[in-house]
Amino acid sequence: MNDRPLADEIRPQSLDEVVGQRHILGPGGVLRRIIEGGNIPNMVFYGPSGTGKTTVANIIANRTNKTLHRLNATTASISDIRDVIADVDTLLAPNGVLLYLDEIQYFNKKQQQSLLEFMENGKITVIASTTENPYFALFNAILSRSTVFEFKPVEPEDIEPAVRRAFRLLEERRRFVPDPEEGVVRYLAESCGGDVRKAINGAELLYTAGRNESGHVKITMEDALMLAQKSAMRYDRDGDSHYDILSALQKSIRGSDPDAALHYLARLLEAGDLVSACRRLMVIACEDVGLAYPQAVNIVKSCIDAANMLGLPEARIPLAEAAILMATAPKSNSAITGIDAALSDVRRGNYGPIPSHLMDAHYHGAKKLGRGLTYAYPHDCPNHWCPQQYLPDRIRNAVYYEFGKNKVEQAAKAYWSRVKSGQGAPSEPADAVKQKQN
Repeated sequence: MNDRPLADEIRPQSLDEVVGQRHILGPGGVLRRIIEGGNIPNMVFYGPSGTGKTTVANIIANRTNKTLHRLNATTASISDIRDVIADVDTLLAPNGVLLYLDEIQYFNKKQQQSLLEFMENGKITVIASTTENPYFALFNAILSRSTVFEFKPVEPEDIEPAVRRAFRLLEERRRFVPDPEEGVVRYLAESCGGDVRKAINGAELLYTAGRNESGHVKITMEDALMLAQKSAMRYDRDGDSHYDILSALQKSIRGSDPDAALHYLARLLEAGDLVSACRRLMVIACEDVGLAYPQAVNIVKSCIDAANMLGLPEARIPLAEAAILMATAPKSNSAITGIDAALSDVRRGNYGPIPSHLMDAHYHGAKKLGRGLTYAYPHDCPNHWCPQQYLPDRIRNAVYYEFGKNKVEQAAKAYWSRVKSGQGAPSEPADAVKQKQN
């Protein structure tokens, strides 16, 4: 029996066999042209596991006739890299060395700086891979000497042929014909989260666990469903997918798409991340719905309180209500743009002394210092407003808040326009007065 892992045995040997990644490996793709040109630079392959990073590195090593060395940064050290360098210009590596360094984000700053020495002298070609965003995980010195290529999750349509090929190979190995039920192959391709290796491993496990009936291995959808529970989820609370899902949730609600909002909320909840979902929904209520529907803050807070009291899975109900409410509510970002504009002035030092009439005057000697002497108490004025300066002299004409174009803020704008122009507050509608009298 062949004990070699099926995913390794089925690994593509040419660029045409690589599953997915057409944006960089398809006809005319930039990475394909670089590989076919034969002049391989230092590169960083960024993307989820099972998307072909190691496979492409193997193909590059074969095409360039370089000796391939593989190291994993979780266990490797600089001394291991020095051992690789020792092979250069020897019979062990007559055409040079290609170092494939997996999970490079686990190298600390000192280790990454030491790696630069070998990248710069041209003795080895480094292909580093990472599942984390390299612009966050790697230091600029490494990035400036490398070309970054993003490997994306593979679409189910591209994974299906790999799953069928895996079943054919299993039949060749063990002489029993795989007999998957309708939909099993598609389900494996869809439930792996774009990870080809996971889909192939799933096929092998289902084949191994299947019932052998007269030389045919029965592979049921029931077994496939049991195997693939939550396997499609790509989620790391400290990784890219975490922040990508939160970003997509907020942008979907901001864009008034309740269906997309529910989708991304479901991905957070399925991963059990109740805390992040609650926090982001509260942010959205303040940042994106804002003053167009100010009651949303209280409603969303109540939904979050209910969710935390209930816990999952029931928490999904009030959180769904909050997401739908905000996705279908009018929107205004006037509050965040206003405070950010004010913060920008403060951070740049663009402010001055507080006007003396606004300073605290509730202490002995305040009047001698001129504090609060000319302050006008607005509640003693018509419509609870009187003209006086509130901003420091230096920025007395600054405008941070702009009324949003929604109904609520436009009503407030109209009210204050009348009051501040001396026309007085708008009179109440006649029916409202009658209700009060009754």
